Amino acid sequence: MKKFISAIKVKTFGIAQRTRQLLRDKRGEGFVDSAIKILMAVVIGALLLAGLYALFGDLILPQLRDRITEMFNYRG
Repeated sequence: MKKFISAIKVKTFGIAQRTRQLLRDKRGEGFVDSAIKILMAVVIGALLLAGLYALFGDLILPQLRDRITEMFNYRG
């Protein structure tokens, strides 16, 4: 039973130490910073998707359709 109580004390002390370190931390990583990072990722992703959609819609798919049509309209 003494080992069990000792183990609980050690774990509690470790948790208290980590909590103190987190509360003393002055890195400046907050909710606003995280929100800006997430917003930037969403905007960049949306721009990439829009670019790929335009590329496929205007350039790749019409050429692919024409090539397939030419391939099956072979009269040799």
